[in-house]
Amino acid sequence: MKRVLIMGAAGRDFHNFNVYFRHNPDYNVVAFTATQIPDIEGRRYPAKLAGKLYPKGISIESEDDLVALIQEHEIDLVVFSYSDVSHQYVMERASRTMAAGADFMLLGPKTTQLRSNKPVISVTAVRTGAGKSQTTRRVAAILRELGQRVVVVRHPMPYGDLVAQECQRFASYKDLDRYNCTIEEREEYEPHIAQGTIVYAGVDYEKILRMAEREADLIVWDGGNNDFSFYKSDLNIVVADPLRAGHEVTYYPGHVNLLIADVVVINKVDTAGRAEIDRVRESIRAFNPQAKMIEAVSPLFVEDPAIIENKRVLVIEDGPTLTHGEMGYGAATLAAEKFGAREIVDPRPYAVNSIAETFKKYPHMGKLLPAMGYGREQIRDLAKTIQRTPCDAAIIGTPIDLKKLIKFEIPTTRVRYELQEIGHPTLKEIIAPMIH
Repeated sequence: MKRVLIMGAAGRDFHNFNVYFRHNPDYNVVAFTATQIPDIEGRRYPAKLAGKLYPKGISIESEDDLVALIQEHEIDLVVFSYSDVSHQYVMERASRTMAAGADFMLLGPKTTQLRSNKPVISVTAVRTGAGKSQTTRRVAAILRELGQRVVVVRHPMPYGDLVAQECQRFASYKDLDRYNCTIEEREEYEPHIAQGTIVYAGVDYEKILRMAEREADLIVWDGGNNDFSFYKSDLNIVVADPLRAGHEVTYYPGHVNLLIADVVVINKVDTAGRAEIDRVRESIRAFNPQAKMIEAVSPLFVEDPAIIENKRVLVIEDGPTLTHGEMGYGAATLAAEKFGAREIVDPRPYAVNSIAETFKKYPHMGKLLPAMGYGREQIRDLAKTIQRTPCDAAIIGTPIDLKKLIKFEIPTTRVRYELQEIGHPTLKEIIAPMIH
């Protein structure tokens, strides 16, 4: 029996365990490690979800202790199971693992994808922040136009009570409160609910799939980070980002997505330079010449531009896009520039607790405030940081109505964005023949 350590970030790692290791007597998973997501380490993957081979559950440790854990528990195999990291980063972890005496494994789509009895369209990306969410919403809208009952299954975000989050169904805003959703969860679920789309998410994606199949003609996989789908797909749509041209072939597992794509949506062509767009096109032609290419934009819709003009503004952006997505700006930043903000106020001197730690960990964010909210305490830290920052107004670039969670004492305006294809083919032109 091989002793196993699974490196993760509370998502892909749990799925890999569930489908590959949970009932496999040839392996003993000693622990998970965690990174990227705050306050995951120190908990346990519960026995109720871990199966009969793990009556005490499985501990979740900090990735910082990787080498010590390998040596202490005489680990035979380390399984890398999270996403949106460079190829260099992955191999550095592989080198540490092997130097400490263990083997290193990556589990791919063939081993980990579940099969549905309904057609599946997956929407994934080459990097976090490329535009998966609006692309998924566009696909869901097209399918409804074509008369399909659509259910979206979202990549896992189980940051709370894992047993309670085993299989979650979101059909109304009340469901968001019922499951005590974090800001990061609300950012992904709320826009779908607003469109009238049912969303499933959780921990056990076999159980989730079978539940979703009962009320869907077709399932849409809504990816997270740049991970590949948990489900075998009939149509793989992958979103590329020319503002980070070159990353489509240097980040894991985004490069996998590029290689298996049926369609690549090159988003943000209105803000990227032609040379950057052409570089992405060259990557697609070099690595996946059979893939169809679509150019698209994600135009901004600002509720009240007058709140921005000539004001000292606090710019609040989507958290994961800025942090491990490594973007230096987002929709709210573009709105500040477009509508003539006098100044973008720097929140860093006023940041408290976990928000201050986030700025230290990701210094590239500069003056932008990430809408971090992986738990109630972090939401309180975010609210206090906002209240302490001296400004005239706030621009909210996260996809949710942040005012439902945080009380603002200054004027605010929201920035929304939806996907629009440029030229042909369009997503509808590709999807419609598949449905017929």
